[in-house]
Amino acid sequence: MLAGNAAVRRPDRLGAKLAGARWALASQLGTALPTSMHLWDEVELRLSDWFNPRKRPDVVTTTDWLAPVIWEGTFNRRVLEEYYRGQDLTIGLAVLATGRIADQYLELFIQSANKHFMTGYRVIFYIMVDAMCRLPNLEPGPLQTFQVFTIREDSREDFHLMHMKNLASHILGHIQDEVDFLFSMTANRVFQNDFGVETLGTSVAQLHAWWYFKDIKDFPYERRFRSAACILLGEGDFYYDGSVVGGTPLEILDFIQEYLEGMIHDKENGLNSTYERYLNKYFFTHKPTKLLSPEYSWDTALQLPAQIWLVKAAQCSHMCLHT
Repeated sequence: MLAGNAAVRRPDRLGAKLAGARWALASQLGTALPTSMHLWDEVELRLSDWFNPRKRPDVVTTTDWLAPVIWEGTFNRRVLEEYYRGQDLTIGLAVLATGRIADQYLELFIQSANKHFMTGYRVIFYIMVDAMCRLPNLEPGPLQTFQVFTIREDSREDFHLMHMKNLASHILGHIQDEVDFLFSMTANRVFQNDFGVETLGTSVAQLHAWWYFKDIKDFPYERRFRSAACILLGEGDFYYDGSVVGGTPLEILDFIQEYLEGMIHDKENGLNSTYERYLNKYFFTHKPTKLLSPEYSWDTALQLPAQIWLVKAAQCSHMCLHT
């Protein structure tokens, strides 16, 4: 199947590789694995039924590996809605908000997501905070539920490492049985327009607003050969934003497994790369099945170019989260 097909792919497709990854990750996190997995039929929607790359000749709309790049104007929402309404989907949105990030951003993140994220579909918000007192008043909309978890901050771990380890534990513990698709996002964003089912896919990567319009030779990939995150000079394709990652729960678990393994490898070799560079290495070697244009995570520090027709979600500078 072409990578661009909008398919509802269930956990049984992952095979031995992910099964091994799940066991390894469960062992590392000290989390018991479920004794069974759902077996679902695969239902497919042809890419050409809903996606028309010719509508946006001003931007890259299809990758070399035939994955769609979703821009406003390229997709037919009516066709997508008709298809996904029959799939009985549940979509998860996971966010970690600690300290000043929770104080400054979490309430507006939740309020705007209530209004614009996957409206009309069942959504479970997985909210991870370091203290319940930081939690704003939660008023779920129709079809929305909240699950709130407290985590213990570890001064030895950076924000993203803490988030991914906690998210992996919850995916193994219950999320994989609760949702069909999952997004992990940072809280420093405000949804401004519909963030809808056009974004769903097996493995979803977000193009980085800062770097999309730059030359590939200037991308801030990890270039140290000994690092697990290394992408050699002359290699690479896109630069991805670490603040958004999506896909099926076990695809995200697969990424977390490789991220943690890369961190351990580098630490043992006296290296220390960044979460976003590990994510870019992962998507370089495991091509995403769908890419989201910078419209889905536009940085408010940048002026809007003509190519950005409609901002779906706006975020403050990545410097806020020390990526």
